[in-house]
Amino acid sequence: MYFNIHSGSCAPAERDLPSLATILSQAMSAAMPSIRVGDPVPDFDLPLTGGRRLRLSDLRRKKVVLYFYPKDHTPGCTQESQDFRDLAKDFEKHAAVIIGVSRDSLGSHERFKETQCLPFDLLSDADETLCQAYGVMKEKNMYGKKVFGIERSTFLIDGEGVLRREWRKVKVAGHAAEVLEALKTLTH
Repeated sequence: MYFNIHSGSCAPAERDLPSLATILSQAMSAAMPSIRVGDPVPDFDLPLTGGRRLRLSDLRRKKVVLYFYPKDHTPGCTQESQDFRDLAKDFEKHAAVIIGVSRDSLGSHERFKETQCLPFDLLSDADETLCQAYGVMKEKNMYGKKVFGIERSTFLIDGEGVLRREWRKVKVAGHAAEVLEALKTLTH
């Protein structure tokens, strides 16, 4: 919020200028456009639970469900992860690998994976490289404050490394089942 210094008052100026988070989000979106459906997805090399690193190219010939979520151990993220967990065997039947992504540390991911009995791995994107590539960093309102964070999003990548479906601003209820149904329609 900006104040009108010429009026001699501490009252807010009549119009608010965009927040820094909005300006940064717009600048980053322009500098790094997100991947579009039908595009080959870029490779990455990021730390994975279990003390390993994952390169997307290592998963060629497998379908990949890449779901971005804001934070480990929070209600919505926990429910979403549990929903993917509960359908994990169905995803496996269709040659798909589920990977959760957030900015949390590997230590936090390890605890989250263990407490929720997740049969799939989680990627730590602490420097937001992957988040930026997929365009999931957004300005959000949390308890009346503007914050910059991950917008819950899921991407379905075919066995040839092409983005086939995307879901943005995900509502958790029924989402994992919807992704599974979309997976069943993929031919590659």
